[in-house]
Amino acid sequence: MLVDVHCHLTHEALKNNIEEVLERARKAGVSKIVVSGVNVPTNREALELSKKYSMILCSLGLYPTDLLGLQPDASGLSRQTQKFNIDDELKFIEKKKDEIFAIGEVGLDYHVDHEHHEEQKENFRKILKFAKGIDKAVIIHSRKAENDCIQLLEESGMKKVILHMFEGRKNLIKKAEELGYYFTVPTNIMKSQHFQMLTEMASINKLLTETDAPWISPFPGKLNEPANVTLTVKKIAEIKKLNVKEAENIIYKNFQLFLMK
Repeated sequence: MLVDVHCHLTHEALKNNIEEVLERARKAGVSKIVVSGVNVPTNREALELSKKYSMILCSLGLYPTDLLGLQPDASGLSRQTQKFNIDDELKFIEKKKDEIFAIGEVGLDYHVDHEHHEEQKENFRKILKFAKGIDKAVIIHSRKAENDCIQLLEESGMKKVILHMFEGRKNLIKKAEELGYYFTVPTNIMKSQHFQMLTEMASINKLLTETDAPWISPFPGKLNEPANVTLTVKKIAEIKKLNVKEAENIIYKNFQLFLMK
């Protein structure tokens, strides 16, 4: 009854031990894992994993800095040495639309890129128009760009929105919930005051769980992995004053309702 709606099992540290990672997830009670791509090679890898393993769904992404051909701030994922053609990748995604959970991760990143914000926004608008046109959800990356992301999402009229690790201020959390968006709660809620605050503020009916594995592990010096969503659910239950099973059931129901949208 547990779900990890955003992780990167295509990362070399996890894909080389994929069977063990999935077995630990099963033993922890995880029933579905959404593996997100960020560019051309990781999209193909995520799609292949979803075909091979029944517990894996995939989202195909166009990461904002990958679209610009910028060097990422994280290694371990298959990368391209130059910017890729957004139109070609959208055509590929359209062909695979019946095989995917969502489009993502997509969005804006002002943490890594300080110079090409208008180009990022132009790409994001195109992606949102495309996603709405094929009736697919989007998983949003909004690092240091939360205000612009919410503004562009609202302008697009998108309804099927998951905000991945959303670090916006209280007014933006409230606005996003009013717009009907979902928030993923990551495993670093164990120590993050921000995600504890977000969980307290937002309706539990708008919460989902993620790991962003292999990053943001709750255990210092160890890789993150989908099995760790158990810790997130326990913390959500504590904050919402529910027993763990109640929280687990509500979050799983949120996931099912999102799938049916």
